[in-house]
Amino acid sequence: MKTYEPIAARRVAFLGLGVMGHPMAGHLARAGHQVCVYNRTAAKAQAWVAEHGGRAAATPREAAAGAEFVFACVGNDDDLRSVVLGPDGAFAGMPAGAVFVDHTTASAAVARELATAARSFGLQFIDAPVSGGQAGAVNGLLTVMCGGDGPAFEAMKPVAMAFSRAVTLVGASGAGQLAKMVNQICIAGLVQGLSEGIAFGKRAGLDMKQVLEVIGKGAAQSWQMDNRGHTMVDDKFDFGFAVDWMRKDLGLVLDEARRNGARVPVTALVDQFYADVQALGGGRWDTSSLVKRLK
Repeated sequence: MKTYEPIAARRVAFLGLGVMGHPMAGHLARAGHQVCVYNRTAAKAQAWVAEHGGRAAATPREAAAGAEFVFACVGNDDDLRSVVLGPDGAFAGMPAGAVFVDHTTASAAVARELATAARSFGLQFIDAPVSGGQAGAVNGLLTVMCGGDGPAFEAMKPVAMAFSRAVTLVGASGAGQLAKMVNQICIAGLVQGLSEGIAFGKRAGLDMKQVLEVIGKGAAQSWQMDNRGHTMVDDKFDFGFAVDWMRKDLGLVLDEARRNGARVPVTALVDQFYADVQALGGGRWDTSSLVKRLK
């Protein structure tokens, strides 16, 4: 069970109560913070309040009113702008000096755009995408990579530790999103390699669960092998980080690579392999379902 470091209770808001945001906001409440939540589908916010206490707000602005820290975890760049900007957006309700912490996996460009907008309101903005998936959110063990100013980061870090095991500043605004892109590049290659290994071993007549146990104690070991290898062998994919979400993330990677000139040929190829999985009807399958296209 997650244990929380004792810190002073803070007034916080959380915008977006999907598969990640719902448990993340729950950890903030269990850590003793005063939490107001907002979700585009109001029934989800009411259900969260029924489970965790706190308050639900009708708009992001209302949720952010009086909050020292506003956390968000929504779908994409446009979703993020919709909860941040405009007369009903969070920036319009936040008090001067407050910190907006964005856990959405979005573009580095929108992080820089909103950081600039935040300063015009007298606010701070931290881009803080997460790694660890739904299980990490539920267990409060996410890894958070952050971009922004040092003082704002240091202020938010103890609060974000309620749902994290590591919260690290990796650079200026946008750097958190760029670090998340590196994370997704690495995962794409790992999962494809693991898929090919499992498919090869099965064709060769090997007991692949036994083989994974053996090679998992050597240089081939990875989080993906430890946590997805056996379910891949069992052809189970109805859980975890969805292929649709991974393709969204890899689209961000490919857009950024075109902008900065980076060469990511394996990532581009695996993105197309995930398109094959979508064509098989696997858009909501876990990313480990790459092995399905090799059968």
